[in-house]
Amino acid sequence: MTDESQKISRRDFMKVSARYGMTSTLLAAGTLGAGATVANLAQAAEATAKKRNTVEPKFKLKFGASGFNQKNLDIQKSGQLFFAKDLEDRTDGAIRVEFIGSNQICGQTNCVKKTQQRIVDIYSASTQNSAGGAPYLNVLDYAYMFPSRAAQYHFFYSPKSEALLREPLRKRHKIQFLFTHCELRGIQLGLKWDDKPTVTSVEQLAGTKNRVTGTQLGRIAMELMNLNPVPIAWEETLDGLKQGLIDGAETWMGAVAYAGMAPVVSQCVDLQFFCGTEHTAMSLPVFDKLGSDLQDDVMESAYLAQIYTQGMNEAGLYDIVGATNPQKPGTIFAENNVRVATLSDAELRKAEQMCSPEFNPKPWEQWRERLNKWSGGHDTYKEIYDIAREIPKDMPPVNVPPRRWWKG
Repeated sequence: MTDESQKISRRDFMKVSARYGMTSTLLAAGTLGAGATVANLAQAAEATAKKRNTVEPKFKLKFGASGFNQKNLDIQKSGQLFFAKDLEDRTDGAIRVEFIGSNQICGQTNCVKKTQQRIVDIYSASTQNSAGGAPYLNVLDYAYMFPSRAAQYHFFYSPKSEALLREPLRKRHKIQFLFTHCELRGIQLGLKWDDKPTVTSVEQLAGTKNRVTGTQLGRIAMELMNLNPVPIAWEETLDGLKQGLIDGAETWMGAVAYAGMAPVVSQCVDLQFFCGTEHTAMSLPVFDKLGSDLQDDVMESAYLAQIYTQGMNEAGLYDIVGATNPQKPGTIFAENNVRVATLSDAELRKAEQMCSPEFNPKPWEQWRERLNKWSGGHDTYKEIYDIAREIPKDMPPVNVPPRRWWKG
């Protein structure tokens, strides 16, 4: 039998996971290189399962990771499996994490609700899709509040994020926000746009019909830019683009790549108009039950996962996704002829003037007032906007210094 014929198929993976457990198999797969065989996987999964089962855990936590699995976490490096493994290792098995991805227990729009209902203990999904079940997450979605990915990371590391994001989520939604990946959203155009010139301005998109997530604030921005937001479930977006039911989708470039959308996307218009944040969070009642020592372990694992995600996803955008202009050959976008439509600073400023609360405050007033009240009286837009500009706009995201946000 050749090495090629021994490569791991989905069926092989499921057979191994049926024997050793899905989480042990996923964690084992993360330690193997690209040329791994079924035998390698089985051996690694057996060793991982044996190690994990040596100690009887004090807490077994169910992790609903929406559509994530080892394969797409090799594309979008958002840290979920890294966090699960680090937490088990850090607690010497006192916490055992059952990782349930691939939409098996919850999806993008309902993972947060299932966490609030205690069906799962930890979840991962975009903050935008989760805003339906935890409306305070809309606070991240004011248009052009963040000028760069570096500014996003800087905010999530900032101790000021406690009062502006994390504490209101605990109080209102019983959610402990742990860590997140950071990208900025644009419009990902389908194959209708394949033979059209590369987009250079927001005016070229006027009148197009585009999928929108669960965020209320994202819709405001899209309406102000005449981008006709259409609510479509993430799981149905690929078909919508393929069949031409929509012109494009409001999402980020890493999501296009990990979700297998590259073959039906022709142009990624880098509007950068609001957050694309694939976060991991935990049920607050579950967190509260852990006791102070294990709570410290959760926070340290979250901090390390934030650092991992910051560095690894930035590398992945360049080396794997091809979310750059020009693109690295051999990346997902280069192989699928997906163009990155980079807008000039002047065009981005024009878009910002069309839709941001700074230049066009009235459409935002109702939500801004609501979020300010929920936050305990903060001017949420202004305060987050100012934090996002504490660092230079051109700072590379990997140069943002990590900080333990909960320690001041």
